[in-house]
Amino acid sequence: MLENINFALVNWSRAQFALTAMYHWIFVPLTLGLGFLIAIFETLYVKTKNEEWKRITKFWAKLFGINFAIGVATGIILEFEFGTNWSNYSWFVGDIFGAPLAIEGIMAFFLESTFIAVMFFGWEKVSKKFHLLSTWLTAIGANLSALWILVANAWMQNPVGMKFNPDTARNEMVNFWDVLFSSTAIHKFLHTVSSGYVLASIFVIGVSSWYLLKNRELLFAKRSILVASVFGLFSAIYVIFTGDGSARDVAKTQPMKFAAMEALYDGQNNAPLIAIGLLKRPSEAGPYEPEDFYFKFEIPNALSYMAFLSPHAFVPGINDMIVGNEEKGIVSYSERIKKGKIAINALAAYNKAKKAGNNNEAIIASQTLEQNFKYFGYGYYENVNPRELIPSVTISFYSFHIMVILGAHFLILFIVFLYFSFKENLEKRKFILWIAIITIPLAYLAQELGWIVAELGRQPWVIQDLLPTIAAVSEIGKNSVIISFFLFAIVFTVLLIAELKILFKQIKTGPNKGGN
Repeated sequence: MLENINFALVNWSRAQFALTAMYHWIFVPLTLGLGFLIAIFETLYVKTKNEEWKRITKFWAKLFGINFAIGVATGIILEFEFGTNWSNYSWFVGDIFGAPLAIEGIMAFFLESTFIAVMFFGWEKVSKKFHLLSTWLTAIGANLSALWILVANAWMQNPVGMKFNPDTARNEMVNFWDVLFSSTAIHKFLHTVSSGYVLASIFVIGVSSWYLLKNRELLFAKRSILVASVFGLFSAIYVIFTGDGSARDVAKTQPMKFAAMEALYDGQNNAPLIAIGLLKRPSEAGPYEPEDFYFKFEIPNALSYMAFLSPHAFVPGINDMIVGNEEKGIVSYSERIKKGKIAINALAAYNKAKKAGNNNEAIIASQTLEQNFKYFGYGYYENVNPRELIPSVTISFYSFHIMVILGAHFLILFIVFLYFSFKENLEKRKFILWIAIITIPLAYLAQELGWIVAELGRQPWVIQDLLPTIAAVSEIGKNSVIISFFLFAIVFTVLLIAELKILFKQIKTGPNKGGN
């Protein structure tokens, strides 16, 4: 099954998509959170009629607009890549994956693109209340866009609400609500957008801290910090709860990813959670042996509780899934590969019987396909060592744990700034002001690490258990992908540099006087 695979094409296609996605996600979380912060600032302006809140609103809106424009540009390219580089994927699941993206374009993007014009250009042309409504609808529209995109991604992690049609070799949606309200979709949306609120709050606090260090715009900066600290604190607390729910969902639907996140090779009851640890390099005897730690700090029973809400629950490890665990009802990867091959052969037999007009054989083949379809994707790995299907344990482990550590830092930061916001000398706390500025890139790092855990930890699957990465790529020339990879890298880097220059210039200029 693998002899005709162009692995160089697969790897370059993966690299190009990863490049585009990671650049795109630099802009998205700030849009998600800053939109609501701007709406809160403007609400305070309308309620108090204090012109300072108007200045605050208009300043952060300018930064929002700069970020929004470039985010849209990178997002459009990302969606085009599904058709150019991943056409087999688009064919296999286009009836399902395309629906949320279509709704995103028709409803959510239309909503935000309509009212963002009023938000920026309607200050003196519409009433205060209508302008405020437009600002809130812009923020809501941005988050609705994220909803539909994250629903599509969640379906790739946990394919539900669908049925495979052997006549077309496509997956077809049979229950839209199962797709929309799957546990994975709910957890992914709530965790992702709330983490965006955290990033936006840190961005506002960090930029405002720079003004305090420069002894500029003190009232503007302190008010911005106060609102962002409250918004960020509640968001950070919510991120903890949604992250806990997401981890539990991963343990249920993607146990291999969950085991890789904790470098858990051998399953166990009363599994401890590794709060912090340093992995050794894999031994020379083989890269898939359990990796020891130079050191680690464990919380007893915490992993079992996080995964299954019981401190005594059994958490399967990597080896349990590779070799199987009959006692725990875990099917080995070798058995899954056999069943997947049966499903693929049954599909071929069904198509052959259909063409020959042999309905009885077609019915038998269809039944065999349906019985084994849940392992369909494993059939592509016939004659492959199942251990090659383990995602990168080292990258998954460090990405997950660094993200969690940074999340704890963000929570503490909000508490500290909220406390000092009620003091009279926040501008004199130069150390914590510098910490806030340094935390801005750390917030972006946490965002990217979260997506690395989600996507790299899912490998080798594009659609969990159904479609491997090697079978999803388009049959195009490798050189075309390589050329476009470097072109995108150059263009995206230029766009990022341009945005940073515009943002820094706007921040250096500061808010306009008099709210104009």
